[in-house]
Amino acid sequence: MKKALLIVIVLMTTHLTTAQEWTTPIIDGYGKIKEFKEVATQPDKNLTYNLVFDVKDDREMDGVNIGLWKIARVINMLGSGGISQDKVHIVAAIHGGATFASLNEAKYQEKYEKANPNTELLKLLKEYGVELYVCAQATAARGITKEDLDPNTELALSAMMVLTNYQLKGYALLP
Repeated sequence: MKKALLIVIVLMTTHLTTAQEWTTPIIDGYGKIKEFKEVATQPDKNLTYNLVFDVKDDREMDGVNIGLWKIARVINMLGSGGISQDKVHIVAAIHGGATFASLNEAKYQEKYEKANPNTELLKLLKEYGVELYVCAQATAARGITKEDLDPNTELALSAMMVLTNYQLKGYALLP
C-alpha cells in the first residue's frame, strides 16, 4: 500500500511539473519560459545583469528573429526570478543574416511583401531598456540605409565594436 501511494504521489508531482504553462511575464508574447523553483542556478538577486547579445542569425523562433527572441526569453527568466529591471542592462549587436530583422515596416514590406514580424518585439525590447545596435558594415553590404531601419534601433560602426566595447566594460557575451 505504501509503495502504491508513493507511486501516485510521484506521478502527481511529475504531472504538476510538466503541466505548467509557457508564459511571457515581462516581454508579453515573446520569449516564452516555464518557471521552475526547485532547480539549480536561479537568477541571483545580488547580481546586476550586464549582457551583450550577438544577434547574427536569420533563423526564426515563434515567428520572430531567434536572437531577439532569446533576449526576450532572458528578460522573462530574470523577471520571473525576481530581478528588477534596473538591475538588467542588455545590449544587442545585430548583424549578418539578422540585419533584415531590423528593417522598418516600409523596407521590410518592400523586400518580403509582408509586415515585419519583429517590429513589435523590437519596440517592446527598446521600451524595456535594451540597446539595439545594427552593424553599419552589415547594412552597407546589404544596401540598407539608416532611414531603412526600425526606429527602435540605432546604427553602430560595427557589431565587432559593439561586442568588443561592451565585453571590455564587463558585459557577459551571449550568442
